[in-house]
Amino acid sequence: MKFICDRDTFAKEIAIAQDIIASKNAFSIMSNVYLEVMDSKLFIRATDAKVGFETEIPISDAEPGSLTVFCDKLLAITNSIPEGDMRFEQHESSIEIRPLSKKVRFQLKTIAGDKFPEIPRIGESHYFALQAHDLRKMISQTIFSVSNDETRFFMNGVFMEKLPDGELAMIATDGRRLAFISTQEADIPDFQSAIIPPKVLSVILKRASDEGQILMAVNEKNVFFRFGNYQLTSYLIEGKFPNYQKVIPKDQHFKFIVARDELQAALRRVSLFVEKSNKVIFNVSSKGLVLESEETELGAAREELSCEYEGDDVVILLSLRYLEDPLKAMDSDNLAIEFSDPSRAITLRPEPDSSYFHIIMPMQQP
Repeated sequence: MKFICDRDTFAKEIAIAQDIIASKNAFSIMSNVYLEVMDSKLFIRATDAKVGFETEIPISDAEPGSLTVFCDKLLAITNSIPEGDMRFEQHESSIEIRPLSKKVRFQLKTIAGDKFPEIPRIGESHYFALQAHDLRKMISQTIFSVSNDETRFFMNGVFMEKLPDGELAMIATDGRRLAFISTQEADIPDFQSAIIPPKVLSVILKRASDEGQILMAVNEKNVFFRFGNYQLTSYLIEGKFPNYQKVIPKDQHFKFIVARDELQAALRRVSLFVEKSNKVIFNVSSKGLVLESEETELGAAREELSCEYEGDDVVILLSLRYLEDPLKAMDSDNLAIEFSDPSRAITLRPEPDSSYFHIIMPMQQP
């Protein structure tokens, strides 16, 4: 096997492969990236046995063949080489790597390509199209709410389902907060609801453009995505996702509206005195909103914000992190915070209302 390719193009794809690979054991096939030359193209594959990745790039001066090579070291070599073309040539159990512009060469040990694990496939007819902008937005509005508690594995991913009205919904929860978003996509076939691990969704969020479409398919065990030259697959999390409909408050009679940017900036300042408790105190009245930290040995922080509110004065204790995560993802100028009681679930919505919201359980009053 041999080929010539552009260094920057190759480095970009190998960096994605390294993001996928979990192992750093230089002598394990699972730490390797698969390279195959066929029809003047280089096919690149990587997997951690749960998430699979495949792409292709154009090459020249090619001779067919396949091999696997330690991805971490390959990426380090590629990043050390100047811009321009680089040549790869296989010699028995190693591959020689040389930039055409420098008199330097690297030899990297290889493992035969036929020992690389198979990546799951699915027929073309199973794919359906989603608008890339919509899917990326859905991921960004939910992924941070995924639980990392492995004893509650059924909450370790983002739940996706087709709603009775035909909308596509994504939901995530860790038991103390919940994120929900839905979108109306054309011609989505019925499919089995799925709990998708966050790793593959993070790759889409990081690598997919907002333009065009992303193709998706689901079967009993795997989910598949295709966009540009990329193909991604991931196992699905088994188990029954919690009945999130029961968590969504039906009647919240009180709400106050604040400017999202002003609230974010105020939280950054107040957070300077928010320590282990991670607690921010919201004092809400018709006069406005006052944010406070608990008093520490070093002092405290307090900031006043204007807000629209009609109702009795209330004090709500909220987790700083649970506020910061959705605020970063939201894209509206104003934010509505709805509640029925300061000790029960709080809902964060864009104002005016949109297709997504975030539910946060308040912290206990002292």
